[in-house]
Amino acid sequence: MHAELDALEEKIRQVAALCHTLRQENVTLRQQLVTAQQDTKQLTARLDAAKERLQALLDKLPEDA
Repeated sequence: MHAELDALEEKIRQVAALCHTLRQENVTLRQQLVTAQQDTKQLTARLDAAKERLQALLDKLPEDA
């Protein structure tokens, strides 16, 4: 009986350690997601600005006769 309780205690420790590790990983992944979302916003803004500049240049070109 004592050995079974020891084994159960060890399994509980392992589960608790795994939960702790997964929580830390979750925090890291959430931070990475926020960073990726910010990067995406910046890149989208830069792309939109480039599109506007390109359209302005196209508008300045003479039309085909």
